[in-house]
Amino acid sequence: MNKLINKITAFLNFLLAVCLSLMIIFVFGNVVLRYAFDSGITWSEEVSRFLFIWSILIGSILALKDNEHLGVDSLIKKLSITGKKIVYVISNLMILATMVLVFIGCWKLTILNVDQSAPATGMPYAYIYAVGCLMCACMVLIVFARLYRVLAGKMEEREFIMTTDSDELVQQNETDNDNHEEGAKKS
Repeated sequence: MNKLINKITAFLNFLLAVCLSLMIIFVFGNVVLRYAFDSGITWSEEVSRFLFIWSILIGSILALKDNEHLGVDSLIKKLSITGKKIVYVISNLMILATMVLVFIGCWKLTILNVDQSAPATGMPYAYIYAVGCLMCACMVLIVFARLYRVLAGKMEEREFIMTTDSDELVQQNETDNDNHEEGAKKS
């Protein structure tokens, strides 16, 4: 299961990198063409806007997976383990409810905009909202996996805090590097 999750994460990271790279190329190329050659690519602005929206939605999936969304955890850290579990389940149920509502809205907008095309490229606006549906579906799967782990008792206490401080990331990376070096020495 972890291999599948890692492959999906790698694919989403690749998509995100492609979106950002193309966006930079199109915008920079258009700026150079306008100032140096007094011309431009008509569709580059529109495609860049689509890519920007897609990169935000794809990045949101990855941020949820890695607990990198903004949050305040000062109260959660002071609760008992039972309190942390309760708040964790409630917050994940709220995320689930929100994603269901966003999915319904994106689905309706996708259907509504199938015939509406962007002026410069002719791409249907439905492409924007369809990626919103994909984002919601992926986030719902992440939340279901989290809720399963809680109910099955497979989560550690530190995992109930849904935010990650930058100091915690540094310590985790150092621990991972130390564990990797120890594993290499044993081999």
